[in-house]
Amino acid sequence: MNSHSAIEAFLEMLAAERGASGNTLAAYRRDLDDADDFTGQDLVRADNETLRRYLADLASRGFAPSSQARRLSALRQFFRFLYGEGWRRDDPPGTLDAPNRRAPLPKVLSETETSRVLELAAREAESGEPQALRLLAMVELLYGTGLRISELVSLPVSVGRTADRFVLVRGKGGRERMVPLSRTVKAALQHWMPARRLLGRLAEGNWLFPAHSDSGHVARQVVARELKALAARAGVSAAAVSPHVMRHAFASHLLQNGADLRAVQQLLGHADISTTQIYTHVLEKRLIELVSQHHPLADQV
Repeated sequence: MNSHSAIEAFLEMLAAERGASGNTLAAYRRDLDDADDFTGQDLVRADNETLRRYLADLASRGFAPSSQARRLSALRQFFRFLYGEGWRRDDPPGTLDAPNRRAPLPKVLSETETSRVLELAAREAESGEPQALRLLAMVELLYGTGLRISELVSLPVSVGRTADRFVLVRGKGGRERMVPLSRTVKAALQHWMPARRLLGRLAEGNWLFPAHSDSGHVARQVVARELKALAARAGVSAAAVSPHVMRHAFASHLLQNGADLRAVQQLLGHADISTTQIYTHVLEKRLIELVSQHHPLADQV
């Protein structure tokens, strides 16, 4: 069995048994042909060291870790197929480590950019226009609480009526968490609620931000569109702003100003602290300043 025949048999299996699409088969073929070229058309007999050198070659050619991982996945499936067919008695890529795939750092607005967006929303809300008042309330909630957009649009009207400083939010997986409402957030809600009562029959619904939609509340796409337009009017790149970016800003600015990572995890509703740790990159500057200002040997650090 030569490599070309083995690859063809593998692709036929993917098509017949797994219903792989034409694009999927083409991608597997490209990946395996590239590995076959590296081994001198002898991929079917490649050993662990040869495949290790192939992965190193991918890195030297500038392949991203995600692309390297995809190639390794294709090799693992190919050699499992060879083993299952009795053409190999071992699994050479089985002990190879996948390349380190670092999670991409979240897009974060600076505190200055965020302030420009919020200040413009507040100025526009002074007109008393219901849409401007609603936008101010939504933006203040996004940045002031770190809510997910799905959590924001599905808030009950009771959030706007409560005198409490905390509200209960149901997040991913049905997990509930307490979210604090700052004075700024509560002020925005207090201005929105009278405007909401002018919405006629919509105001009779149970949503904080009701709308003519199948769900009965404002759509996520509408919030995103209005937020981007607000950012553009404030002189901030609309491409850099989204509801999720405001959530990132909430977390990053808390950490920059001394908040504990565990506390931020709880506020964001992350089930695992590792998810929250993507924000630790924002702490580097603060930690350097902390050491330089307070360590007794700071001048020597």
